Amino acid sequence: MDTRLLKGKVALVTGAGRGVGRAIARMMAAHGARVVVNDLGVEGDGSGGDDTPARSVAAEIADAGGEAVANLGSVSDYAQAGEMVAQALEAFGGLDIVVNNAGILRDRIFHKMAEEDFINVIAVHLKGAFNVARNAAEIFRAQGSGCFVHMTSTSGLIGNVGQANYMAAKLGIVGLSKGIALDMARYNVRSNCIAPFAWSRMIGSIPTDTPEQKARVEKLRQMTPDKVAVMVTALASDRAADVSGQVFAVRGNEIFLMGQSRPLRGMQRSEGWTPESVLEHALPGLKPSFYGLERTADIFSWDPI
Repeated sequence: MDTRLLKGKVALVTGAGRGVGRAIARMMAAHGARVVVNDLGVEGDGSGGDDTPARSVAAEIADAGGEAVANLGSVSDYAQAGEMVAQALEAFGGLDIVVNNAGILRDRIFHKMAEEDFINVIAVHLKGAFNVARNAAEIFRAQGSGCFVHMTSTSGLIGNVGQANYMAAKLGIVGLSKGIALDMARYNVRSNCIAPFAWSRMIGSIPTDTPEQKARVEKLRQMTPDKVAVMVTALASDRAADVSGQVFAVRGNEIFLMGQSRPLRGMQRSEGWTPESVLEHALPGLKPSFYGLERTADIFSWDPI
Protein backbone atom coordinates (compact mmCIF):
# COMPACT_ATOMS: atom_id res chain seq x y z
CA MET A 1 0.00 0.00 0.00
CA ASP A 2 1.23 3.48 -0.89
CA THR A 3 1.68 5.29 2.42
CA ARG A 4 3.11 8.55 1.09
CA LEU A 5 1.71 11.47 3.09
CA LEU A 6 0.16 13.31 0.14
CA LYS A 7 -0.85 10.39 -2.06
CA GLY A 8 -3.91 11.36 -4.12
CA LYS A 9 -3.63 15.08 -3.28
CA VAL A 10 -3.34 17.94 -5.76
CA ALA A 11 -1.21 20.92 -4.76
CA LEU A 12 -0.76 24.40 -6.21
CA VAL A 13 2.55 25.99 -5.21
CA THR A 14 3.17 29.60 -6.22
CA GLY A 15 6.67 30.93 -6.78
CA ALA A 16 7.77 27.31 -7.20
CA GLY A 17 10.43 27.82 -9.86
CA ARG A 18 13.30 28.48 -7.49
CA GLY A 19 14.38 28.41 -3.85
CA VAL A 20 11.86 27.52 -1.17
CA GLY A 21 8.99 27.10 -3.63
CA ARG A 22 10.97 24.66 -5.77
CA ALA A 23 11.90 22.61 -2.70
CA ILE A 24 8.25 22.52 -1.59
CA ALA A 25 6.96 21.43 -5.00
CA ARG A 26 9.56 18.68 -5.31
CA MET A 27 9.03 17.37 -1.78
CA MET A 28 5.26 17.37 -2.11
CA ALA A 29 5.57 15.44 -5.37
CA ALA A 30 7.95 12.97 -3.71
CA HIS A 31 5.24 12.40 -1.10
CA GLY A 32 2.64 11.63 -3.74
CA ALA A 33 1.04 14.97 -4.62
CA ARG A 34 0.37 16.06 -8.18
CA VAL A 35 1.63 19.60 -8.43
CA VAL A 36 0.83 22.78 -10.32
CA VAL A 37 4.19 24.57 -10.41
CA ASN A 38 3.49 28.30 -10.67
CA ASP A 39 6.24 30.79 -11.40
CA LEU A 40 6.49 33.92 -13.54
CA GLY A 41 10.23 33.61 -13.69
CA VAL A 42 10.79 37.23 -12.69
CA GLU A 43 13.84 38.76 -11.05
CA GLY A 44 13.91 39.22 -7.28
CA ASP A 45 12.40 42.70 -7.60
CA GLY A 46 9.56 41.48 -9.84
CA SER A 47 10.99 42.65 -13.16
CA GLY A 48 11.32 40.56 -16.29
CA GLY A 49 9.85 37.11 -16.85
CA ASP A 50 10.96 33.64 -17.99
CA ASP A 51 9.06 30.39 -18.39
CA THR A 52 12.17 28.28 -17.75
CA PRO A 53 12.00 27.99 -13.92
CA ALA A 54 8.43 26.66 -13.77
CA ARG A 55 8.89 24.29 -16.71
CA SER A 56 12.22 23.03 -15.34
CA VAL A 57 10.75 22.16 -11.94
CA ALA A 58 7.77 20.41 -13.54
CA ALA A 59 10.21 18.42 -15.67
CA GLU A 60 12.33 17.54 -12.62
CA ILE A 61 9.24 16.18 -10.88
CA ALA A 62 8.25 14.16 -13.93
CA ASP A 63 11.78 12.77 -14.29
CA ALA A 64 11.58 11.60 -10.68
CA GLY A 65 8.36 9.71 -11.42
CA GLY A 66 5.88 12.34 -10.22
CA GLU A 67 3.21 14.39 -11.94
CA ALA A 68 3.38 18.15 -12.43
CA VAL A 69 2.35 20.90 -14.80
CA ALA A 70 3.85 24.36 -15.17
CA ASN A 71 1.84 27.55 -14.75
CA LEU A 72 3.18 30.96 -15.76
CA GLY A 73 0.48 33.18 -14.27
CA SER A 74 0.88 36.20 -12.01
CA VAL A 75 -0.50 35.87 -8.50
CA SER A 76 -1.08 39.64 -8.43
CA ASP A 77 -3.79 39.25 -11.10
CA TYR A 78 -7.07 37.84 -9.76
CA ALA A 79 -8.11 36.31 -13.08
CA GLN A 80 -4.75 34.62 -13.58
CA ALA A 81 -4.95 33.23 -10.04
CA GLY A 82 -8.29 31.76 -11.03
CA GLU A 83 -6.66 30.19 -14.07
CA MET A 84 -4.13 28.47 -11.80
CA VAL A 85 -6.97 26.83 -9.88
CA ALA A 86 -8.73 25.92 -13.12
CA GLN A 87 -5.54 24.33 -14.44
CA ALA A 88 -5.31 22.12 -11.35
CA LEU A 89 -8.87 20.94 -11.95
CA GLU A 90 -8.29 20.37 -15.64
CA ALA A 91 -4.93 18.62 -15.30
CA PHE A 92 -5.54 16.58 -12.16
CA GLY A 93 -9.27 16.67 -11.45
CA GLY A 94 -9.16 18.56 -8.17
CA LEU A 95 -7.29 20.75 -5.72
CA ASP A 96 -6.48 20.00 -2.09
CA ILE A 97 -3.50 22.15 -1.12
CA VAL A 98 -2.48 25.75 -1.83
CA VAL A 99 0.95 27.05 -0.86
CA ASN A 100 1.20 30.83 -1.17
CA ASN A 101 4.93 31.28 -1.58
CA ALA A 102 5.40 33.79 -4.44
CA GLY A 103 7.13 37.00 -3.49
CA ILE A 104 9.39 39.88 -4.47
CA LEU A 105 11.56 42.36 -2.61
CA ARG A 106 11.87 46.12 -3.02
CA ASP A 107 13.92 47.02 0.05
CA ARG A 108 14.31 50.73 0.79
CA ILE A 109 14.75 52.86 3.90
CA PHE A 110 11.24 54.16 4.52
CA HIS A 111 11.83 57.84 3.78
CA LYS A 112 13.26 56.82 0.39
CA MET A 113 10.58 54.24 -0.46
CA ALA A 114 8.60 55.03 -3.60
CA GLU A 115 4.87 54.40 -3.71
CA GLU A 116 5.51 51.88 -6.48
CA ASP A 117 7.85 49.91 -4.21
CA PHE A 118 5.12 49.63 -1.59
CA ILE A 119 2.27 48.83 -3.97
CA ASN A 120 4.15 46.17 -5.93
CA VAL A 121 5.29 44.27 -2.84
CA ILE A 122 1.78 44.33 -1.38
CA ALA A 123 0.35 43.24 -4.75
CA VAL A 124 2.49 40.11 -4.97
CA HIS A 125 2.65 39.02 -1.34
CA LEU A 126 -0.63 40.05 0.26
CA LYS A 127 -3.01 40.57 -2.65
CA GLY A 128 -1.41 37.60 -4.40
CA ALA A 129 -2.09 35.36 -1.41
CA PHE A 130 -5.69 36.60 -1.34
CA ASN A 131 -6.16 36.11 -5.08
CA VAL A 132 -5.04 32.50 -5.08
CA ALA A 133 -6.72 31.60 -1.79
CA ARG A 134 -10.02 33.22 -2.74
CA ASN A 135 -10.20 31.33 -6.03
CA ALA A 136 -9.33 28.06 -4.31
CA ALA A 137 -11.81 28.69 -1.49
CA GLU A 138 -14.75 27.96 -3.79
CA ILE A 139 -13.35 24.50 -4.51
CA PHE A 140 -12.46 23.79 -0.90
CA ARG A 141 -15.88 24.85 0.34
CA ALA A 142 -17.69 22.67 -2.18
CA GLN A 143 -15.65 19.56 -1.37
CA GLY A 144 -15.60 20.16 2.39
CA SER A 145 -11.83 20.07 2.77
CA GLY A 146 -8.64 21.91 1.89
CA CYS A 147 -5.35 23.20 3.21
CA PHE A 148 -3.66 26.59 2.87
CA VAL A 149 -0.05 27.25 3.83
CA HIS A 150 1.10 30.86 3.49
CA MET A 151 4.64 32.19 3.74
CA THR A 152 4.98 35.01 6.24
CA SER A 153 8.30 36.31 7.59
CA THR A 154 9.95 37.24 10.84
CA SER A 155 10.47 40.60 9.14
CA GLY A 156 6.75 41.14 9.64
CA LEU A 157 6.48 39.29 12.95
CA ILE A 158 9.50 40.99 14.53
CA GLY A 159 11.07 43.55 12.22
CA ASN A 160 13.94 44.43 9.88
CA VAL A 161 15.46 47.66 8.66
CA GLY A 162 14.55 48.85 5.17
CA GLN A 163 11.59 46.51 4.69
CA ALA A 164 8.49 48.46 5.71
CA ASN A 165 6.65 47.34 2.54
CA TYR A 166 7.64 43.69 2.98
CA MET A 167 6.86 43.78 6.70
CA ALA A 168 3.39 45.22 6.05
CA ALA A 169 2.67 42.54 3.46
CA LYS A 170 3.96 39.65 5.54
CA LEU A 171 2.14 40.68 8.70
CA GLY A 172 -0.98 41.17 6.61
CA ILE A 173 -0.67 37.57 5.44
CA VAL A 174 -0.88 36.44 9.07
CA GLY A 175 -4.20 38.25 9.43
CA LEU A 176 -5.42 36.84 6.12
CA SER A 177 -4.53 33.31 7.17
CA LYS A 178 -6.26 33.64 10.53
CA GLY A 179 -9.36 35.05 8.82
CA ILE A 180 -9.45 32.10 6.42
CA ALA A 181 -8.98 29.66 9.29
CA LEU A 182 -11.89 31.19 11.22
CA ASP A 183 -14.27 31.58 8.29
CA MET A 184 -13.67 28.21 6.68
CA ALA A 185 -13.29 25.93 9.72
CA ARG A 186 -16.91 24.84 9.23
CA TYR A 187 -15.89 23.40 5.84
CA ASN A 188 -12.89 21.50 7.25
CA VAL A 189 -10.52 23.96 5.62
CA ARG A 190 -7.39 24.86 7.54
CA SER A 191 -4.93 27.70 7.08
CA ASN A 192 -1.49 28.20 8.63
CA CYS A 193 1.59 30.40 8.15
CA ILE A 194 5.28 29.62 8.07
CA ALA A 195 8.08 32.14 8.50
CA PRO A 196 10.95 30.47 6.66
CA PHE A 197 14.64 30.97 7.30
CA ALA A 198 16.33 29.71 4.15
CA TRP A 199 18.89 30.89 1.65
CA SER A 200 17.14 31.74 -1.60
CA ARG A 201 17.53 34.02 -4.57
CA MET A 202 15.10 36.53 -3.07
CA ILE A 203 17.02 37.08 0.15
CA GLY A 204 20.24 37.00 -1.85
CA SER A 205 19.70 40.74 -2.25
CA ILE A 206 20.32 41.35 1.48
CA PRO A 207 23.17 43.87 1.77
CA THR A 208 26.58 42.66 2.91
CA ASP A 209 28.16 46.05 3.50
CA THR A 210 28.94 45.57 7.17
CA PRO A 211 30.48 42.71 9.18
CA GLU A 212 27.10 42.18 10.88
CA GLN A 213 25.31 41.87 7.52
CA LYS A 214 27.96 39.49 6.19
CA ALA A 215 27.62 37.28 9.27
CA ARG A 216 23.84 37.22 8.89
CA VAL A 217 24.05 36.15 5.26
CA GLU A 218 26.54 33.38 6.08
CA LYS A 219 24.09 32.02 8.65
CA LEU A 220 21.27 32.14 6.11
CA ARG A 221 23.36 30.23 3.56
CA GLN A 222 23.47 27.30 5.98
CA MET A 223 19.68 27.02 6.06
CA THR A 224 18.56 25.13 2.96
CA PRO A 225 15.04 25.36 1.47
CA ASP A 226 14.34 21.65 1.98
CA LYS A 227 14.13 22.26 5.73
CA VAL A 228 11.12 24.50 5.11
CA ALA A 229 9.61 22.05 2.62
CA VAL A 230 9.49 19.39 5.33
CA MET A 231 7.21 21.54 7.49
CA VAL A 232 4.98 22.55 4.59
CA THR A 233 4.54 18.92 3.54
CA ALA A 234 3.68 17.87 7.09
CA LEU A 235 1.09 20.63 7.50
CA ALA A 236 -0.49 19.72 4.16
CA SER A 237 -1.05 16.10 5.15
CA ASP A 238 -4.28 14.76 6.61
CA ARG A 239 -2.39 13.91 9.78
CA ALA A 240 -2.25 17.66 10.51
CA ALA A 241 -6.01 18.09 10.05
CA ASP A 242 -6.36 19.55 13.56
CA VAL A 243 -3.73 22.28 13.02
CA SER A 244 -5.14 25.61 11.84
CA GLY A 245 -4.72 29.31 12.52
CA GLN A 246 -1.11 28.87 13.66
CA VAL A 247 2.13 30.66 12.81
CA PHE A 248 5.35 28.65 12.68
CA ALA A 249 8.97 29.55 11.98
CA VAL A 250 11.44 27.11 10.49
CA ARG A 251 15.14 27.82 10.88
CA GLY A 252 17.44 24.98 9.85
CA ASN A 253 16.51 22.06 12.09
CA GLU A 254 14.57 24.30 14.49
CA ILE A 255 10.77 24.64 14.44
CA PHE A 256 9.11 27.41 16.44
CA LEU A 257 5.49 28.14 17.26
CA MET A 258 5.29 31.93 17.04
CA GLY A 259 3.18 34.07 19.33
CA GLN A 260 0.05 35.95 18.32
CA SER A 261 -1.07 39.29 19.73
CA ARG A 262 -2.66 39.06 23.16
CA PRO A 263 -2.97 41.64 25.98
CA LEU A 264 0.27 41.99 27.93
CA ARG A 265 -0.63 44.41 30.67
CA GLY A 266 -3.58 46.64 31.51
CA MET A 267 -4.39 49.67 33.64
CA GLN A 268 -7.67 51.37 34.54
CA ARG A 269 -8.95 54.46 36.32
CA SER A 270 -12.53 54.41 37.56
CA GLU A 271 -12.90 58.15 36.91
CA GLY A 272 -11.58 57.78 33.34
CA TRP A 273 -8.42 59.07 31.72
CA THR A 274 -7.20 62.46 30.68
CA PRO A 275 -4.23 63.08 28.39
CA GLU A 276 -2.27 64.20 31.44
CA SER A 277 -3.06 61.10 33.49
CA VAL A 278 -2.18 58.87 30.54
CA LEU A 279 1.24 60.53 30.43
CA GLU A 280 1.69 60.48 34.20
CA HIS A 281 0.23 57.09 35.05
CA ALA A 282 -0.68 54.81 32.13
CA LEU A 283 2.42 55.06 29.95
CA PRO A 284 4.93 54.77 32.84
CA GLY A 285 2.98 51.79 34.19
CA LEU A 286 2.87 50.04 30.84
CA LYS A 287 6.44 50.88 29.81
CA PRO A 288 8.08 47.83 31.49
CA SER A 289 6.17 45.68 29.00
CA PHE A 290 6.98 47.75 25.90
CA TYR A 291 8.65 46.01 22.99
CA GLY A 292 12.00 47.37 21.91
CA LEU A 293 12.89 48.34 18.36
CA GLU A 294 14.19 44.85 17.71
CA ARG A 295 15.06 43.16 14.45
CA THR A 296 14.86 39.49 13.59
CA ALA A 297 18.59 39.08 14.23
CA ASP A 298 18.18 40.51 17.74
CA ILE A 299 15.62 37.86 18.68
CA PHE A 300 17.14 34.91 16.80
CA SER A 301 20.58 35.77 18.10
CA TRP A 302 22.04 32.24 18.26
CA ASP A 303 23.45 30.25 15.37
CA PRO A 304 20.95 28.00 13.57
CA ILE A 305 21.00 24.32 14.43
